[in-house]
Amino acid sequence: QVQLVESGGGLVQPGGSLRLSCAASRFTLEHYAIVWFRQAPGKEREGLSCISSSDGRTAYAGSVEGRFTISRDNAKNMVYLQINSLKPEDTADYYCATSWGCNTIVVVTLDFASWGQGTQVTVSS
Repeated sequence: QVQLVESGGGLVQPGGSLRLSCAASRFTLEHYAIVWFRQAPGKEREGLSCISSSDGRTAYAGSVEGRFTISRDNAKNMVYLQINSLKPEDTADYYCATSWGCNTIVVVTLDFASWGQGTQVTVSS
């Protein structure tokens, strides 16, 4: 069974940065496109970014492009989401998920399969 584990969340001041990590348990992340999404309290899920399995192609939601950077380290079996210039509205639980591929449609339509338990990000002064 695909199992993902997110980490790296925490409390950060506005303007700060975080790097979230997505690790895989008992399978190789390299074989999957990975999507990051978030869900704030009382709000719907929001797709953020994805990275392809083959060529490292990335896609971003328009709302986060320029502040969020997705990357992967296949040697470490990890995918990362770097978030800069954090804003209070970035407060949410962040999740990584496996997908069949990566493009803007995948991000916007939340086209993914398994996801982890999430990591909480709180942006507050």
